[in-house]
Amino acid sequence: MRSKIRVKSSWHKGDRKKTPQEIAGALAFIIWRISDNTLKNVRKADFDIAIGPQYFAFLQEFLIFLVMVADRIVYTQLGEDDRIEFTGALANRVAEHMAENQVEWLGGPLREYKDSFIDRLNQRAGEYADFHYTGVETSFSFILHLGQCMRDVVDEKDKTWVVDQIMAIEVPESVAMLEKAMTGLFDEVAKPVSAAE
Repeated sequence: MRSKIRVKSSWHKGDRKKTPQEIAGALAFIIWRISDNTLKNVRKADFDIAIGPQYFAFLQEFLIFLVMVADRIVYTQLGEDDRIEFTGALANRVAEHMAENQVEWLGGPLREYKDSFIDRLNQRAGEYADFHYTGVETSFSFILHLGQCMRDVVDEKDKTWVVDQIMAIEVPESVAMLEKAMTGLFDEVAKPVSAAE
């Protein structure tokens, strides 16, 4: 049975208007929860992902993918300066969540984990820039790239099936949660979320 999560994605009524950086902070935690839930579901689907470096390699790729999707979604929501600040804040907060969990589970220096995540995110951002994102149904190459990245994470016996699992099951469900969360978080800042190239 697949794990489901509930995501709180609205501000208290009467709160002041939130800055893009504050929204990025809230969204980073949601992206962490969505990615962690995705990993649990992939393991329940009998993919062998060992606790340890492989576990965090999977999380890293999925977290980066969701940060890239969030950046594409806000493309039409925010001005260029606000978008850059939003995506930078989002990437840094996601990196902190990742590094904090790695320290807890693996030990080691938080700063090195965070820097490693940001380095991989910058590498992947250049790769994802080659593909358009206009929503799950119309962004085959963008989503396929995540599937191909996951082939490098999983064991040999799972390489054949992981792309289908990611593209057909995990991404649509995860992006739907992300879009819903962003609509709620951006409600005071912009109109409903829509994807852009």
